[in-house]
Amino acid sequence: MHQSEPAVGTVFDLQRYSIHDGSGIRTIVFLKGCPLVCRWCANPESQKREREMMISRGKCIACGTCEAVCAEDAISIGQDGISYRKEKCDYCGACIANCRAQGLKIAGSEKSVSEVMDEIIKDEIFYITSGGGLTVSGGEPLYQHKFLLELLKAAQERGIHTAIETCGVCEPEVFRRVLGYVDLLLMDLKHTDNEKHRTWTGGGNDAILKNWEWAAKNKKHIVCRVPVIPGFNDTEEEIKDIARFISGIGIAEIHLLPYHNLGESKYIALGRQYGMHDVKKPEENAMRSLSKAAAQYVDSVQIGG
Repeated sequence: MHQSEPAVGTVFDLQRYSIHDGSGIRTIVFLKGCPLVCRWCANPESQKREREMMISRGKCIACGTCEAVCAEDAISIGQDGISYRKEKCDYCGACIANCRAQGLKIAGSEKSVSEVMDEIIKDEIFYITSGGGLTVSGGEPLYQHKFLLELLKAAQERGIHTAIETCGVCEPEVFRRVLGYVDLLLMDLKHTDNEKHRTWTGGGNDAILKNWEWAAKNKKHIVCRVPVIPGFNDTEEEIKDIARFISGIGIAEIHLLPYHNLGESKYIALGRQYGMHDVKKPEENAMRSLSKAAAQYVDSVQIGG
């Protein structure tokens, strides 16, 4: 009898003992790949599904060890520092293991569901005592929906509370199937205007709004998360539009997440430009005003997640 291959996912981080992104103490599994390319994304290493080399050039001491151990001639040291040739790299990890300055990192590794579960169950006692569990984030976890589905199933079979953080971009049938194994849905709503959403994120919001409507009718525990981005959605009217929409479909909780630029160094490490270098974090008074605007329509409003 033919048996299907076990699901394998590309994971770029796993954080234990988190007290965010759901109740209690949680393990957060970050999956690689996302259908959107938000201008403000704090985890640019999560956007592409494939593995990527991250180089912290400021840490480099030009010792030449990485060049010496690279069998593929993918990395070298010159007058301008590290030179990296992606097309030659086989991601063997030799340069990373031998980097004296710890300035190299591969973002993304292939993991089976059982390998990830082995890490998750190490902290089962903390989930039990704190009311915590597993949160799967990204990137966009639904981008790897086959792996995500098997991981959520495995967690629920052990009685572990499950949550996902999602932008909501997904085929309706996939979205609905996955949500059957989700106890807490943490779902973004970045903007109600389709064209502005497309301009700033690379994709429209039609499918997102439809998935929101289905989720509101079929799931009990949902939190709307709004990244508050200066110039994109930081006016009271824009926040009111979001609050009106979720209130109208029966969602009672919203988290306003103020923009930050803590991911800028990751863009540099990936050799990419960060287009929001000069954008400042919203002031506390501004966030309070937005919170009051949302509270006109939604029962529970929280700044931060």
